[in-house]
Amino acid sequence: MSADTDSVPDVMGLDHTTVTGWGRTAPTAARLIRPQTYQEAAAAVRDCGARGGIPRGLGRAYGDAAQNAGGSVLDMTGLDRVHAIDADGGTVLCGAGVSLHRLMEVLLPLGWFVPVTPGTRYVTVGGAIGADIHGKNHHVSGSFSRHVPAFELLTADGGIRTVMPGTPLFDATAGGMGLTGVILTATIRLQPVETSLMSVDTERATDLDDLMSRLAATDHRYRYSVAWIDLLARGAATGRAVLTRGDHAPLDALPARLRRDPLSFRTSRFPSAPSVLPEGLLTRTTVGLFNELWYRKAPRARSGQLQRISAFFHPLDGVPHWNRVYGRGGFVQYQFVVGYGQEDALRRIVRRISERRCPSFLAVLKRFGESDPGWLSFPVPGWTLALDIPAGLPGLGAFLDELDEEVATAGGRVYLAKDARLRPELLAAMYPRLDEFRALRAELDPHGVFTSDLSRRLGL
Repeated sequence: MSADTDSVPDVMGLDHTTVTGWGRTAPTAARLIRPQTYQEAAAAVRDCGARGGIPRGLGRAYGDAAQNAGGSVLDMTGLDRVHAIDADGGTVLCGAGVSLHRLMEVLLPLGWFVPVTPGTRYVTVGGAIGADIHGKNHHVSGSFSRHVPAFELLTADGGIRTVMPGTPLFDATAGGMGLTGVILTATIRLQPVETSLMSVDTERATDLDDLMSRLAATDHRYRYSVAWIDLLARGAATGRAVLTRGDHAPLDALPARLRRDPLSFRTSRFPSAPSVLPEGLLTRTTVGLFNELWYRKAPRARSGQLQRISAFFHPLDGVPHWNRVYGRGGFVQYQFVVGYGQEDALRRIVRRISERRCPSFLAVLKRFGESDPGWLSFPVPGWTLALDIPAGLPGLGAFLDELDEEVATAGGRVYLAKDARLRPELLAAMYPRLDEFRALRAELDPHGVFTSDLSRRLGL
């Protein structure tokens, strides 16, 4: 469960809790239930009440996907056992409440890595499937669900189903934001590695066109690729970026001192962000200064640098509760994708964000590969941009509504796992298989047992 909760036990031993997403906006109150077994999870589903329930992992969805105002929220982190590891075949069977961090701790010493990781390792396996998470390797490996040969799903009728790829229930659940049922266990195919270090190439791009050209020409050489982009830069520097790409370092790339323990998993940890920070800390001036320093300190070109997995994939995990730096008002993470051939739309959006002077220091651009089968899965072949913006920025809602229109007109979509404010009338244009999802959900859960603030807001 996210630390962004405020709990008071009731007479039944449950909690009445104020819940937010990682962006810390739009808090709502719900009854928190913490099942520790399959039987307790089934009982929780039966006892959700008139407002229904929604499963929740470690609370890293940015918006309201794991909130349920007036209803129940099922904290699934108690189902956190690693049940079986096939160290020869490269698969693991685990509970849905197991975090990617825990899998890395267990699997890296055996020479295996998770197939897909987002920008934080503090997400659960159930959440990874429900949001069909993607990472820096989508252009090579696709989303998380592509590496899941089976999972067990507790449905609204109390039954437990083994769900396989290629079935409607699998495709509705992968990216379905917990609305088809509660994932109990999952089998995951793993990525073999020789070391726990990354071999990383870094270079600067002078503007957005330079960045897109570099990505399009050379991404195929790398398993992982991402660009930090300066969205406050204007004029000829609009879209300037630092491009970081790499792969798992082979054993022979390590110096002798590191070969003695090549698969150790080490992480860095810094002091937690304070619970109270002054408002207005992230202004255009302070973020502009940070962006200038970040761009200037990056090498113009550097190859083969060895980095820890935690530094390459999850730098912000080293600062617990980093989401507090945005102050009490929280922040909005806005992520969209537009297809290849829609580069002009991407240019217009980046230019509009730059001209609007949105103070975003966490902005990344990546390329997506082939679409995944999930009906509400986010990635499609194209360009995806994600940025954090303080929620209190004047006129932000209207501005993002305009960007939504631009994205929809270009045939793109926004990411539901990060959304906190999309207008429902745009959803069908962005997700053309929405009607199939709604129909299967109505058949599977006619009484709306699984419900969230997100599903009510968007009419899912």
